[in-house]
Amino acid sequence: MPSRTSVFTWAFFLWTALVAPVWAQDSVRIFSFADYADLILKYHPVVRQADLIPADARTELLQARGMFDPKLTSDFSRKEYKDKEYYNHWENTLKIPTWTGIDLKAGYDRNTGPYINPQYYTPDAGLVYAGLSVPLAQGLLIDARRSTLQQAKLLQNIAEADRQKVINKTMYDAAKTYWDWYFAYQQFRFTADGLNLADIRYRAVKQRVEIGDLAAIDSVQAKITVQERLASYQAALLEFQNTRLGISNNLWNENNEPVELPENAIPGGVTIPEPTQEQLDELLARASRQHPDLIKLDFKLRQLDIERRFRQNQLLPTVNVNYNFIREPVAIGKSYDAGWWLTNNYKVGAEVSFPLFLRKERGKLQQVRIKQADTQFDQQQTRRLITITVRQVFNEARALQQQAETQGQATANQLLLVRAEQQKFDIGESTLFLVNTQESKLIDMQIKTESLRAKYAKAWANSLYAAGGNPQQ
Repeated sequence: MPSRTSVFTWAFFLWTALVAPVWAQDSVRIFSFADYADLILKYHPVVRQADLIPADARTELLQARGMFDPKLTSDFSRKEYKDKEYYNHWENTLKIPTWTGIDLKAGYDRNTGPYINPQYYTPDAGLVYAGLSVPLAQGLLIDARRSTLQQAKLLQNIAEADRQKVINKTMYDAAKTYWDWYFAYQQFRFTADGLNLADIRYRAVKQRVEIGDLAAIDSVQAKITVQERLASYQAALLEFQNTRLGISNNLWNENNEPVELPENAIPGGVTIPEPTQEQLDELLARASRQHPDLIKLDFKLRQLDIERRFRQNQLLPTVNVNYNFIREPVAIGKSYDAGWWLTNNYKVGAEVSFPLFLRKERGKLQQVRIKQADTQFDQQQTRRLITITVRQVFNEARALQQQAETQGQATANQLLLVRAEQQKFDIGESTLFLVNTQESKLIDMQIKTESLRAKYAKAWANSLYAAGGNPQQ
């Protein structure tokens, strides 16, 4: 018959070893948060979807650049009535917009027929021309094309900020899921250890009751402890299984196929450093420098400034002058005096217009200025809110870290009490009820310690997210 001391010493050794759960042996694989985050950044559909945001912005830029594309047009018309030819019109134009606002133009016209308007008459060979149109007031410094292109370029930065915001949110949600899984695993581990120890103790007590060393009621008490811990174990197992599914929900492969978390995978530990004032200063600087919301507002203000300059330019009168030299096509083997067409063969014109009240233009300008003021107020409020939020969540992380450290010390002291109570029981100075009570309290304290550590990890992830980063950074 095993001695009373040897049975409980052996059981206590199993319990205090705090090894992996009963089902996890040498085959377990540590699935660290770094590995988890790396898989999400590579293959998660939402992250891949976020990559489409800058791609869409690039299409906007391509469309804006298209406003500077050269344009080739050709127009032909002919009229014939009752077997009588009236005219033939053939006009061909190549127009090249430039960044300076000057439009270059070249073309070829051939207009013939007895009833053609004299001003459109050309020689039988037609006329070629080349020239330019220059804005002298409105459109000289900025016009609709340049305004649209400049704003489209800034849209690339806004799109990148939107992309980063989506990725940060995805990573933050994934981090919370991971640390929920971590806590569920730790809770399952401790309840499994507690159940295993209670079962060993129950079998030992039952043997001693059978030989008359203990009263029968002691086996009932030991059995109740087993049943209570079995209920806790079953609840912890359910939570662990559900959080595993939550982890699997975020796992995908390179072929955009969902994958399952391996059955033998267990989470890594919490290795986040203690929050310090230097870390808080760095988070605040990072938030001011790279928070997606602040980046978006900054580039929106730049876009509005471009729009303001364009609308101010619209208050100027329209004064466009154009010049085109004209000549017959050069025949093969025939030369021309270059200066001749510059002085004798040309077409010149000017266009001047100016709205008398400028109500439309002034209204547009005032509207842009209102949007600027609104965005500036939004920027100030957002910056203040981000600063306060970073401080709040950082304080929460620091408090949880301190609580976890304190709770860990209390748990270590509780372990000493359990050992002392076990020793007293071994020499007959304590009862099974007191041993079970102290042991159950220790298990609860161990679970609470891990709960605080998991909350601390999530709070730290929240600190990084509030500063505009993601938990992997």
